[in-house]
Amino acid sequence: MMKFARNIHFQIKEGKETEFSKIFETNVLPILRKQNGFKEELTLISKEGALGISLWDNRESADTYNSATYPRVVEMLQPVISGTPKVTSYEVGVTTLHA
Repeated sequence: MMKFARNIHFQIKEGKETEFSKIFETNVLPILRKQNGFKEELTLISKEGALGISLWDNRESADTYNSATYPRVVEMLQPVISGTPKVTSYEVGVTTLHA
């Protein structure tokens, strides 16, 4: 059961949405899938910005990813995002997603 969520708000550079998706699918998702406690990823994109939601077994796994691996992920995405992503964390209250 997913217990914890990390939300990342960020901007994709104009015209770079397809390139962002390719980098994310080929480089970032394989890294996420290897992380202890990682369950699910959902990335939403609109003209106003993007939101990445990752679901985790527990806060500890998400925190370990945040400190050990996330900086490398942001570096991979630098060519297609602008500014600094804003990370917020949540306890999962209700979900219809099942691990």
